[in-house]
Amino acid sequence: MSPQMVISIGREALTVIMMVSGPMLLAGLIVGLIISIFQAITMINEMTLTFVPKILAVAAALLIFLPWMINMLIDFTHHMYSLIPTLAG
Repeated sequence: MSPQMVISIGREALTVIMMVSGPMLLAGLIVGLIISIFQAITMINEMTLTFVPKILAVAAALLIFLPWMINMLIDFTHHMYSLIPTLAG
């Protein structure tokens, strides 16, 4: 296995990780930003106010994007399994 192949596999793995986790992180970020603006406008400084909406947003994003995420992970796994015969040489 060449160093270029290791770098390529690592780069592909990081890309898949970012794409799979991206929708949930983005949903949590957007909801957190909206709630922070709401808290700044109303001067409500309740720390627990941010948790429930963020959890709901991340859960909703997970439910919406789960089929796409599973397909991405299955494609990556198939690609990794297809590389096994080329690793021995």
